[in-house]
Amino acid sequence: EVQLVESGGGLVQAGGSLSLSCAFSGNTRNTHCMAWFRQAPGKEREGVAFVDGTGNTAVADSVEGRFTISKAGTNLYLQMDSLKPEDTGMYYCAAESLGFCRLDVDFRYWGQGTQVTVS
Repeated sequence: EVQLVESGGGLVQAGGSLSLSCAFSGNTRNTHCMAWFRQAPGKEREGVAFVDGTGNTAVADSVEGRFTISKAGTNLYLQMDSLKPEDTGMYYCAAESLGFCRLDVDFRYWGQGTQVTVS
């Protein structure tokens, strides 16, 4: 079992920055592949970025050049710069992909989410 707790969301003006954190605990052997997802009201959940067990990272095309994912110790981070109103949504931390480590697969463990609103 893995527990995930996100923090760092909030209200920011377009063009601003936010840094999200996800503290994880429990069976950390299941945290080699971790990711950030988001869901806007009325829209499907969207993969934002992932980091695999070797430290390789990837981000979605929609956030390329603006968002950066990183992992240190028992924390996963998402640095979000040049934010746009379309980045608004609930952001979720996830661990242990059910398949290859990528954004188009489901994950076993999820946090409760942190709200990001860009005005």
